[in-house]
Amino acid sequence: MQRERIADDIIVFVSDQYAQVTATVVMTSDGAVLFDTLLYPEETRQIKRYVETRLGSVVRFVINSHFHADHSTGTCFFPEAQVIAHARCRDLLDKRGRIGLARAKASTDELREVEIVLPDIVFGDEGMILQVGNKTLELTPATGHSPDSIVCLVREDRTLLGADTVMSLPYFVDGSYDELFHSLERLLGENYEHVVQGHGDVILRGEIEEKLRGDLRYLQRMHDAVSDAMTSRSREAALAAIDIEACGKSRILLNGSAEALHRKNVLALASHHIAEP
Repeated sequence: MQRERIADDIIVFVSDQYAQVTATVVMTSDGAVLFDTLLYPEETRQIKRYVETRLGSVVRFVINSHFHADHSTGTCFFPEAQVIAHARCRDLLDKRGRIGLARAKASTDELREVEIVLPDIVFGDEGMILQVGNKTLELTPATGHSPDSIVCLVREDRTLLGADTVMSLPYFVDGSYDELFHSLERLLGENYEHVVQGHGDVILRGEIEEKLRGDLRYLQRMHDAVSDAMTSRSREAALAAIDIEACGKSRILLNGSAEALHRKNVLALASHHIAEP
């Protein structure tokens, strides 16, 4: 696992085991806040040990950015922490999360100790302000990657924890293309110091606007290409020919998994076109 301190009180942990997924510790004068956990228990336990032994603190709050297992699986390793999420995240964890975990346990021995933890505190589409010691965290719905996705602004540091709303390749297969596009648009022009992606490298101040605009260009180019392909006599071949790099993203992102994610985006958007009346 990689670790990067991006501000005096903000440490980002990046998984070596799964798709560069991130979890972020925000240190406050009244304990630590953990935004997301990692998929495999040992990596989340390393975060807990780091907070307790290296930082001399405890995790008081765990925030789930959304219900997907790679961001929520480790919540159970913080039994004394209060868990916060959007109300839709609680519902999805209780239904789809339990089903997904049962399947994963059947094939992955590493997850045998994991249990679903439902949030203690939930909020709605109005968002939530969490004040912990000297830090103010603004939790805001940012749907599109999934129906329950949120982002978190650490106000004092102007650092956005973007979760999977901002990742190396925009991905909406479990959510909505339109909602993700609008969520990214709303992040423009906010003068952030850092953006922590849900998967991938931390984006620095001078690169943030171009990164977000690049994500929007990718989505728009893919949308246009899918629309054209749907009118082709050879629809399947035309969809298969929609190249990730022609849409503006590198196929080597996320340790080479970007190509597969792009292909799923294309097929999801094509299915949406078919379903439209």
